[in-house]
Parts: sequence; structure tokens; C-alpha cells
Amino acid sequence: MLEGKFLRFHSGALVDCNDVVDEVCLAAADSWLVEEGRARSLQAHFDRFSEWAVAADSGIADSLPAFFEQVHEAIPESGRWFPRIEFHLPNRLELPNSPSLYLRLRQAPEQLDGITLWTLDEPDPRVSPTVKGPDLSLGFQLRRKAIVHNAEEAVLLSAEGIVEEGALSALVWWRGDVLCAPDHSVPWLNSVTRQEVFALAAGMGFKTRLERVRPADLVGLEIWALSSLHGIRLVTDWVNLGSPVGAARHIDGFQKRLRMLAAQIR
Repeated sequence: MLEGKFLRFHSGALVDCNDVVDEVCLAAADSWLVEEGRARSLQAHFDRFSEWAVAADSGIADSLPAFFEQVHEAIPESGRWFPRIEFHLPNRLELPNSPSLYLRLRQAPEQLDGITLWTLDEPDPRVSPTVKGPDLSLGFQLRRKAIVHNAEEAVLLSAEGIVEEGALSALVWWRGDVLCAPDHSVPWLNSVTRQEVFALAAGMGFKTRLERVRPADLVGLEIWALSSLHGIRLVTDWVNLGSPVGAARHIDGFQKRLRMLAAQIR
């Protein structure tokens, strides 16, 4: 997990935080890449975070506009950053802590390209798969399991063996010139990058489709892992798929257009 400066939203401002956060629940979190003061779809990240935070505690709604304004101002205009906003709830009813908003101002790692997948050897263990936050630590644990198997990302399956997404990424694939992704029969996080990629595909004249698939249905296809940090990463291997994945045919044009979506944040 990336480390960085930890700030708490207090009395309308972000202040250095020395809080002990072991006794809280991470109810919502969101993060995005900032390069030289530019980011993709920042408002979409704020909107998604708002939806999750208000669902966890409706009383936080009035604080969110001022919080987002402070987050805007706190992000440096130069360098490569991966900020994360967080909404914490007290973990136990008897704790006096009130719900709190935080910003982790973290430097972003280097851009990564290809990625190797590994299918998790148990059904999806997450408890809140459609909200980023409650299962975030678990996602990192599952990714570490993938690393043990010489991969970089764990693919999560439903109890019926249907592909949902990666532990910390969205998965999409190509059938010829049709861009596909998991359908709504399985839970998946509302990925901002997935939305961007599907919008780009529509704008470029490609058809899109949602599918209910098992890993074996993706043999030989061009597969991408999507995230706000690294954008589009081509899946170059899937260690327990049993057959090779497909070669890159569409990725270059999409990566270029995805970078062009970045806009000045202030």
C-alpha cells in the first residue's frame, strides 16, 4: 500500500492528522492519478465517493462540497500523485469518534504496462464488492496471493465460477471488434476507468457488450485490466487459465485517447 501525507478534514480545512485509525471502519474510499496537475474524470470520482459516503451516513452530505474543494487545493500542480480520499466510521458504537473525512496525499509509482493474472482459488470473499473501502485491505491481500503465484492481479469469481473483476481492477476483453465486460448478474465495482473506456469505444464506432463468462471463455482473447492508477494494462499471461491469452490489437489507440481525457484540476 502506498504511504503518504495523511490529512483530516476538520472545521472546513484539511489539517495534518496523527489520528490512530485502527478502531474505525473504512466506509468509502476513492483514488485517481494526477500528473502535472491533470486528472481524468475527477468529478466522476467525487460523485462516486459521495454516493458511497452518504449511503453509509447521510449526515456527511453537507460536509462533502467543502471537503472536495479542500482536496482540490491540496493536490500539487507538479509531479505524479495518487491521492486517496476516505470516509471513516467508528468501528464500535461505544467509541466517541465521529465520522471523519480524510485525504492521503501519495506520490504515484511508475506507470506499469503488461499484467499477469491468476484466478483466486476460492469464491469472491468480499463483503461489499460494489463499494470501494470496506474490502480495500482484503483486495491488497488477494493481490499478494496472486504475487505468490507469479502474477500481479487476482481474478475474482462468483460461487458459480463466473468472472467478476480483479481484486483491485476492472476486467474487459475483446471479441473481434466488440468490447466486452462482466454483466450485472455478478457484482463489480462501478469503475470510472471502465466507463471511460466504454465511452471511448462508442465514440470510435466499436460495439460494446456485457457478458456472463467463465475464465475458459476468454482463452485467446485480448484482455485488459483497468484502473485509475495505470489506465489500461494488457493482460500478457493468465497463469492458471490453461491456455494463452490473445495479443494486443486495440490497446494503442485507446491508451492514447485515455491520456487525452486528463484535464487541469484547477
